[in-house]
Amino acid sequence: MNKIVNLNKLEEDAKREIALKRAEELKQRINDYLEKEPYIETGFRVKERVEANKRKILEYFDATEDDWNNWVWQMKHRISKPEELAYFLPLNDKQYEELVEVSKHFRWAVSPYYLSLIDFENFLESPIYKQAVPIISELLDKEGYDDPMGENYTSPAPCITRRYPDRLIINVTNQCAMYCRHCQRRRNFGEKDVSVTRKELEQALDYIRKNKEIRDVLVTGGDALMLSDTMLDWILSELDSIPHVEIKRIGTRTLVTLPQRVTPELCTILEKHPPIYVNTQFNSPLEITPEAKKACDMLVKAGAVLGNQAVLLKGINDDEYIMKKLNQELLKIRVRPYYIFHAKQVKGTSHFITKVETGIKIMEKLRGYTSGLAVPTYIINAPNGYGKTPMLPEYLLSMGDEEITIRTWENKVMNYKNKTY
Repeated sequence: MNKIVNLNKLEEDAKREIALKRAEELKQRINDYLEKEPYIETGFRVKERVEANKRKILEYFDATEDDWNNWVWQMKHRISKPEELAYFLPLNDKQYEELVEVSKHFRWAVSPYYLSLIDFENFLESPIYKQAVPIISELLDKEGYDDPMGENYTSPAPCITRRYPDRLIINVTNQCAMYCRHCQRRRNFGEKDVSVTRKELEQALDYIRKNKEIRDVLVTGGDALMLSDTMLDWILSELDSIPHVEIKRIGTRTLVTLPQRVTPELCTILEKHPPIYVNTQFNSPLEITPEAKKACDMLVKAGAVLGNQAVLLKGINDDEYIMKKLNQELLKIRVRPYYIFHAKQVKGTSHFITKVETGIKIMEKLRGYTSGLAVPTYIINAPNGYGKTPMLPEYLLSMGDEEITIRTWENKVMNYKNKTY
């Protein structure tokens, strides 16, 4: 009996030794990230700097904390002139003159809230500044297309974009809290904020009613949350009345650029119309702030399911450590990383576009290295509206009738049985 006990003890000790060795091996695999992670800025880590910026902005506008928390005030006081921006950022003469020139051709506007996230002293390196403020490269760019997605050719009814069998988009406005410099719909910026007419929306809704295969509708723009609460409530109510529409999605970046838009009144409306999915776009860990978390918490409490569709952007998140930190921070505020989009070939944005290999490398350092929930799908949108195409690292190396060869996330090649019993 003692011999059996001793043998079992030896076996357990041997297994534990193997497990400890494996655990140490796994730890070594993320040492590089653990060394870099403390130096990656997030909205929570720099909140004192952001608070100082906020005080400067409030002083400039002679405004109060209540003003700051009012999304209408934020919209009315967007910074959109070079001389306004120069009050906050130390632009040199060349930078100022270039901004003046670009402003003659391209619309831009930054909410006071989003402006406060910029590192005022080192603004040129700020991923927030790069997304918000135009540079001369936009004017000099001769690459790309105004409408790379071919949306003008995939619109069977007013306001509708349809690229898939069972779902479609209703574009309800060209208005945004901020005009992102990498936007796929830059052509729609225009000179004024314009929402579609009630008549156009009724035509779009009528198209959905007549096409019973449509089960999923994305309300976007622009930014869907730039609509009034009343208009949004009406659209969602109309969609609820269509029996074959199963889910509604709202496309918005206000969680990132204007979290004050998420009000108790808005949440009360959303709570009336389940199931609601909210698609947003955090591109940098710096965008994940206490204010953004509060907005997400309110939406979750209202029953919304939150997903993030990041865009892979050169100089902003084209780094395996930054993207990993972004996705992990998103999970902490209950936003599921859903897609990483390869930047589209939009005219004026070529300075943001990375090589596809960059995205593949990032995906290689996510799968297995962090929670599966923190691993989105890397997507290229096929030209001319032919839809999302996943870009995946090569894990299936070969396939036979009874066996396949796979590569694991650790680059270990193994055979795996491929047969039924």
